[in-house]
Amino acid sequence: MSKRVAVVGAGASGLTAIKCCLDEGLQPTCFERSEDIGGLWRFQEQDIGGQASIYKSLTINTSKEMMTYSDFPIPEEYPNYMHHSKVMEYFRMYAKHFDLLRHIRFKACVRHIKKCPDFCATGQWEVVTETYGKQESAVFDAVLVCTGHHIDPYFPLDAFPGVETFKGKIMHSREYKHPEKFQDQRILVIGLGNSGADISVDLSHVTQQIFLSTRTGTWVVNRVSDDGYPLDVVHFTRFKNLLRHTLPKALVNLWGEKKLNMRFNHENYGIKPQHRFLSRYPIAADDLPNAIISGRVLMKPNVKEFTKTGVIFEDGSREENIDVVIFATGYSYSFPFIEEGVIKTKDYYIPLYKFVFPPNLEKPTLAIIGLLQPLGAIMPISELQARWATRVFKGLNTLPSEDEMMADIFKKVKYVPSTHLNLQVQYVDQMDELASLSGVKPNLLALLLTDPKLAWEVFFGPCSPMQFRLTGPGKWEGARDAILTQRERIVKATKTRALQTCTESSPPLAPSFLIKVFGCFALFAVMLAYL
Repeated sequence: MSKRVAVVGAGASGLTAIKCCLDEGLQPTCFERSEDIGGLWRFQEQDIGGQASIYKSLTINTSKEMMTYSDFPIPEEYPNYMHHSKVMEYFRMYAKHFDLLRHIRFKACVRHIKKCPDFCATGQWEVVTETYGKQESAVFDAVLVCTGHHIDPYFPLDAFPGVETFKGKIMHSREYKHPEKFQDQRILVIGLGNSGADISVDLSHVTQQIFLSTRTGTWVVNRVSDDGYPLDVVHFTRFKNLLRHTLPKALVNLWGEKKLNMRFNHENYGIKPQHRFLSRYPIAADDLPNAIISGRVLMKPNVKEFTKTGVIFEDGSREENIDVVIFATGYSYSFPFIEEGVIKTKDYYIPLYKFVFPPNLEKPTLAIIGLLQPLGAIMPISELQARWATRVFKGLNTLPSEDEMMADIFKKVKYVPSTHLNLQVQYVDQMDELASLSGVKPNLLALLLTDPKLAWEVFFGPCSPMQFRLTGPGKWEGARDAILTQRERIVKATKTRALQTCTESSPPLAPSFLIKVFGCFALFAVMLAYL
């Protein structure tokens, strides 16, 4: 009899978790508190407590080739950077193709997850859910928690003296939906992350003035990169990842900062960060420089204190007649429905082995999926997490001792007072680490000997999720073709004119001669590492 697995949440991580259970012959039951799939990416006109929330204009920051599930490529005609409505269309196609909906119980809120009395022997969990006011209890052999970390807004009001006297409206960015109702108002946005920048630009077209306050500044990258290709396609390659690990950190910082400042000088625009390029992840805000240079958005330092009608900033400047203050200050995360002691929070981070397994459990039958903040797409990382976790549930993979897991956790902890920063991971590194655990990391030496063309694309091309379907458990026969045609799909989405004025172009993403030479040596070095 197959093991029963409870999946909590039917968003981007929950959907692939259901499929991974089915791939391993497990029996999943997914509990989704809303009436539909999609989680964060399902737009709703009203902010609903306990559910993730997005705004109407939101477009994803990762390109379709890098965010796709590994054995179900996003249609070639879809734009490289998709509006949330397109993301939802893709999720629906994925769910239909793999027949996932029949495993989901909608309007079912998980109230409690606790160990069964004989947990040390069985590893089983009692899951209590509530549907339309009626509670039910069921026993499961394992649990995959896929609730994400964009539900509980972080609202640091205590950090701002006088905020209780402010007469205007105060809201969190999760409440923002449309710009229209803010017509001709003066608005302060606090926080320069992706949401703060996006919302500021979105509002700036209809408001009288937007003030964007930042405590630390940030580096700003453009979704459109070299030769017009998506940023992650150009830079998230095994070759460039090797350079990042090989070259001196100071040199990479200098290169990155110079490249970003060539587009616009961050200091002149009032957003030069206090940290170096590699210290924290940048934000993707293509339109922010345009909004700043046109005066629609005015950059301001951190807020020192509130007045009844405005704010005073740390540089002594002040702005009065502020109608609305929007806190784009991110989210906190917790798991109140899980039995106390199972998930332990320690100083702004939750110790999880490989960001997945609590190290203190007697049986590894509970896994957290999608609780990280990658520089890149989270969907394929969640997929690899679920592929590995389900194999652990089946006993096909084993975990090391608790001491070994804790040592690995401490090695990755950044020890910074920020829940957001402690979740940050590098896309290629994280994908490879998880793939190694499941035995699905591509073998470059074997590829070079048997399929040099594919080996070249795997090493120099974008590290797309299909690479992790070339070999090992879950191998997909369509992976090779999907990898070798990914550049065609990227161009297909932009080259939509029926008549082209030019029929010849240079090879897409072609590295220069010197880069090729260095790359060949690097590829050879990687090959030797496999010997």
